[in-house]
Amino acid sequence: MQLPEIEQPRRFADCHMEAGEVYRLGGGTVCVYSARAPGKDGPNEDAAAIIPVCDGAAVLCVADGVGGHPGGADASLSVVQTLMRHVGSRVADTADLRDAILTALEEANRRIIASGNGSATTLALVELHDGMLRPYHVGDSLVLVTGSGGRIKLETVSHSPVGYAVEAGLLTEREAIRHGERHLVSNFIGSPDMHISIGVRKRLAPRDTVLIATDGLIDNLHKDEIIARIRKGPIAECARQLAALARRRMEGDGDPGKPDDLTFILYRPLPARRTARTQ
Repeated sequence: MQLPEIEQPRRFADCHMEAGEVYRLGGGTVCVYSARAPGKDGPNEDAAAIIPVCDGAAVLCVADGVGGHPGGADASLSVVQTLMRHVGSRVADTADLRDAILTALEEANRRIIASGNGSATTLALVELHDGMLRPYHVGDSLVLVTGSGGRIKLETVSHSPVGYAVEAGLLTEREAIRHGERHLVSNFIGSPDMHISIGVRKRLAPRDTVLIATDGLIDNLHKDEIIARIRKGPIAECARQLAALARRRMEGDGDPGKPDDLTFILYRPLPARRTARTQ
């Protein structure tokens, strides 16, 4: 089946998808999934975007309106729209991509603070260009890159007391997912003290899978469960398995289980074409 090509920036806000949406994106395949928490009457406070840029580059992002704050859905949508405006329409050269992303995040932070309603959002983002990836994040949304054999090649550190404790070796991941303070976030867009973590550029192998996800996924699935479902196989099936298991956990089938909005993006580079040898 021929997949539709993403050629213009596309946002996803207040969605409740039955299945992930799959697209061609430059040199790869991308799948987006977003849904409200089971039984939730209010809006899905997550947002996401796919933003094609010049020369085959792209930006993928997810944002999670911080729970317990008014206007969480507005905050996540605001940062996504600001990124689309700065990155999608103003970048004429990929050398300017990093600056455009940082400018957009700083502007979104000012706008959310100025709204005066206490709203905030986390963000996880990757820029893709020429087979390379660079991650950015604010808060506890995740960027994870895994090879087809299941080896973790990149993982962002959650900006939270529990995330830092895991990074320091004070908590195991199994302990962290059940920790009573896992919900606390120490960095978000909508704060005067907001800071942006920027990773180094990393080359993607043809069978690597990139995951960008809100905490609705990582609070309900152990890391090994996530990796087992994304490391290989059709990307739409990977998304279906992730969403189905997370929803079962949220509905009380198994442990851990924390009802929450759920949004993630999966991206995988297309394998390089082989050329026939001539005698």
